[in-house]
Amino acid sequence: MLSSICRPLRQMTCTFNSSVARIVCNCSNKRLLSQQVTNESTDATVGNTNEVLNGQSRHRPRRALLYCPASDDRKVEKVKTICNSVDSVVLDCEDGVALNKKPEARLGAVKAIQTIDFGRSECAVRINSMDSGFAEEDLNVVFSGQKIPQTILLPKVETKEHLDSFCEKLVKALGKRKTEINLITYVESAKGLLNLKDVVTHAIELSEFHLFSLEAIVFGSDDFCASIGATRSAGSSETLMARQQVVVTAKAFDLQAIDVVYIDFKDLNGLKAQSQEGARLGFTGKQCIHPSQVPIIEEAFSPSSDRIDWATKLIHEYQKSQSEGKGAFVFEGQMIDKPLLLQALNIIDIANAIKQK
Repeated sequence: MLSSICRPLRQMTCTFNSSVARIVCNCSNKRLLSQQVTNESTDATVGNTNEVLNGQSRHRPRRALLYCPASDDRKVEKVKTICNSVDSVVLDCEDGVALNKKPEARLGAVKAIQTIDFGRSECAVRINSMDSGFAEEDLNVVFSGQKIPQTILLPKVETKEHLDSFCEKLVKALGKRKTEINLITYVESAKGLLNLKDVVTHAIELSEFHLFSLEAIVFGSDDFCASIGATRSAGSSETLMARQQVVVTAKAFDLQAIDVVYIDFKDLNGLKAQSQEGARLGFTGKQCIHPSQVPIIEEAFSPSSDRIDWATKLIHEYQKSQSEGKGAFVFEGQMIDKPLLLQALNIIDIANAIKQK
């Protein structure tokens, strides 16, 4: 499958770097990138503390991903009122849309992209899965307008072949456009979770073509529970292991990890508790289905002023100790070394990303 997409990718990018060709086309000689990606991102982060302190964020914030069924004109119209107060607006063509409304959702999405001023909010579209039979038409319609979405959300990714198929269809949908979109993939089954590391590695290899940039992984709990035969509970204990595995894999590749939907949108106290739990687990954001959920979610995934102050002081002390030729040092009664420094850098990175919005 990979060899079949190399030719259109070459035509679209105009240049075909031999090292990239070797990565993508030589399926028998694939590299495992997880350790390399982790080491490179860690070294770059530690080596650029001044950039982080001066507001150079590596990621755009995706604390809240708000779904809006693109087939519902009334809800799409309401999106206009929230664009400047939510990190990501996701025009949904998948689970939030009835089977007989898929064509309307595609047209609604492309119309919204052309007419809505998304402001600081990310303009994203969730297409249908590669196995659904709808994904190709979704992409063709979504990319048919003069304006295109910044980000595509690809659900139910279970294998590397799903990514190959997505690439092939994306190349055709983009046509002569030479642009790189953001890609967010979903883990929604036992098979998808087991294959997650291989899928992410493959996505990074394919991103060498500058067709897309893998940004985040979303955990879809409802389909996952159905996949393993689990029953959803208020405490979500049945998905804890899977959620932790998604976080670990995402962070190993320097990706964002997006947590589950809290279905009872009227229970704001329950939403707050689950959002805070997700932040403690290491998730960087959360899916949401109602505008009332946005402020609670974004607050939970934003560092507090106390944490920002702690992180800023720690980084300054680290820089001072390095200039004096010291290694580990004591800060506020704690012995500080590289892992705590990375925590501090991550806090400042998130804070800067939010400030830039």
